[in-house]
Amino acid sequence: MKKLLTLSISAVVLAAGLAGCSSNSSMGDKKETAQPTANQNANVDDGKEKMDISMLVSTAAGGGWSENHPMIQKLNEKLNINLKFQWVPGDNYEEKLNVMAASNTFPDVFHATNPNSYNKWQEKGVFLDLKPLLPQYANLTKEIPQRDLQMMNPKDHIYGLPLYAPSFRSNLSIRKDWLDKLNLKMPTTVDEFYDVAKAFAEKDPDGNGKKDTIGFSMNISANGTINNIDYLKGAFGISNNWKLVDGKLVPMQTQAKEWKDFATFLRKAYADGVLDKDFPVNKERDPWNKLEANTNGIAEVNPNEVYTTSLPTLQKLDPKAEIVQLTPPKGPTGLQFANTVISTAKIVVNAKTDPKKQQRIMKLLDYMLSDEGYTLIKNGIEGVDYKKEGDKVTMLPAFTTNRPQILSTWFFRRFDPGIQIRLWDDKSYGDKVLAWFKNTEPYRYDNPGAGLVSDTLTKVGTDLNKKFTNAIIKVIVGQEPVDSIDKAVEQWKSGGGDDVAKEINDIYAKMK
Repeated sequence: MKKLLTLSISAVVLAAGLAGCSSNSSMGDKKETAQPTANQNANVDDGKEKMDISMLVSTAAGGGWSENHPMIQKLNEKLNINLKFQWVPGDNYEEKLNVMAASNTFPDVFHATNPNSYNKWQEKGVFLDLKPLLPQYANLTKEIPQRDLQMMNPKDHIYGLPLYAPSFRSNLSIRKDWLDKLNLKMPTTVDEFYDVAKAFAEKDPDGNGKKDTIGFSMNISANGTINNIDYLKGAFGISNNWKLVDGKLVPMQTQAKEWKDFATFLRKAYADGVLDKDFPVNKERDPWNKLEANTNGIAEVNPNEVYTTSLPTLQKLDPKAEIVQLTPPKGPTGLQFANTVISTAKIVVNAKTDPKKQQRIMKLLDYMLSDEGYTLIKNGIEGVDYKKEGDKVTMLPAFTTNRPQILSTWFFRRFDPGIQIRLWDDKSYGDKVLAWFKNTEPYRYDNPGAGLVSDTLTKVGTDLNKKFTNAIIKVIVGQEPVDSIDKAVEQWKSGGGDDVAKEINDIYAKMK
């Protein structure tokens, strides 16, 4: 890896040097020694030349903008560029990148969404090393935390800028009206959590005379991950994939005692009808859907959607319903953790772009994080998407049809949990949303191995994960004894897990 990286950097440096020298230059000619400096100055972008910049963006529902979209025109005018977007549906994005890799036709700036591809392509010299350029761009250096900037990048290099995702977009919530109806206090420990959840399942909190409510829920993802319950995994000491111990990364699958404690808790909850019986077949959003359907009492929710979607949906069924934030319960040893998203997507610049275009791309990204640029990409164009009358800001119909905010939600943005809060939103609403994120911050559940991928992990990681999780599920539903987890740990290690741990630690050592 180190050798390839050195060769890639050397190639870039050599290419730059050749571009800066005339065809008749000679190392022995003193007159030519000043030439690189002159040519370097000539390669400084003064912004006067209009440049085409191709950008590849992964899209969600609704797709991208038309070619003559007002936001494209606005950005073009501001930076004297001609943005050429390629909008690719998210389900096909990785496939599109692989096709581009095969033909060596990457755009000027794009997302590297797969950590394995990001690691592989940076070694091959596909991405520009942004570290030498960053000091020139105040907004990029100010708005991106150093920890996130360096993540997944080798020491002394930065091949991609992080795409921010709110760390706590899934916050723990509880039905406050159910607590009040059953004369229960807000739970603070896992034992109190269990007692409250059991009451939700057994004491008819919705008042319909039927035993049709559940205490809490979770789901199993297609790749074998246990989701929507990190607050309990963390409480029992299970790490968020990797744990740093004496400078070494330890995989969560080897934490036999912690898994047995966690599974014992869920085994009892399942047997008592407190845990959703459908958890093995639930889709990712089902625990949240069941909260909105007035059947689930405790669930992880997105603060940006609590007051705009979840509560209005729920109150159609129960007008008195109230959803409030629940602090992650303390585990047996006092541990408290919240679901923490570690974004591994990167914004990268094609190393083949000429120096002037590199600078213009960096100016574009820097502008998007400036006060003016960020206001633009979050809210759209004043007079088109919203209007200002004194201190009052009003959304215009064009905001809904134009969707000017998609560049900030799909491509690049500040490290701002209020990414979906607009200029015209009521301040009290914004304060309530941001309070959820702020309240959860002390319970950050970090993953020191986020974004690190090894060959063995790529080949057998998903299969190993599924087998391990299946063993845990069998314990929870009572098909296997709790001690069978010891065997599952050994099978994970012997099936390739030990190789994964070694390879990941080798990569981690090179990043430090």
